[in-house]
Amino acid sequence: AILAAPAVRAAGASVVRILGTACGLGIEGSGWVAAPGIVVTNAHVVAGEEDTQVEEGGNSSGLPAQAIDVDPKDDIAVLRVPDLRAPVLSLAPNPQAGTAAAILGYPEDGPLDAEPGRVGQTLDVHTENAYGQGPILRSVTQLLGFVRPGNSGGPMVAANGQVEATVFAAVTGSPAGGGFAVPNSLVRQQLKLAESRGTTVSTGPCTSS
Repeated sequence: AILAAPAVRAAGASVVRILGTACGLGIEGSGWVAAPGIVVTNAHVVAGEEDTQVEEGGNSSGLPAQAIDVDPKDDIAVLRVPDLRAPVLSLAPNPQAGTAAAILGYPEDGPLDAEPGRVGQTLDVHTENAYGQGPILRSVTQLLGFVRPGNSGGPMVAANGQVEATVFAAVTGSPAGGGFAVPNSLVRQQLKLAESRGTTVSTGPCTSS
């Protein structure tokens, strides 16, 4: 039912594919439009890249993107894409565990994909940062649903079209699937930082993940 919600279907136009090269390897992931010309993704998606491009609506012509905020601890990157025309998605003000949501993104070098899911609990865990360094203590939102490589950076969107969380990892070794996402409160902080800074930042070292 969640996939048929008109606002969810419309939200697909605001989900982008992110491409680049890091240490000679092609890297791809997903992202979503948070403000005019501004895209949210994961820090690990753009790590080590100097040629990041954004494709909107499955269009094969990439738009040049520059990182204006990178937070390796919480795995968030904010990109400026001046030529981006895709509509903006809004962050849900107070996401609730149990909310039905669609997992939107471009997994495994394929077309835009939507999978039914559900928002889980938000909790503090010891894990690695975007560059595989750690352990560090960070806040993550659990999610239920089918997450694949390439979904990283894509949004979980509720029936009203608002972003409930931003996917950053899949659960491995579990037949039930599932994954982890960056809580909205952290994304909101980084968007404010990016807005106040306005200058480009380094995407950091390459990562093997």
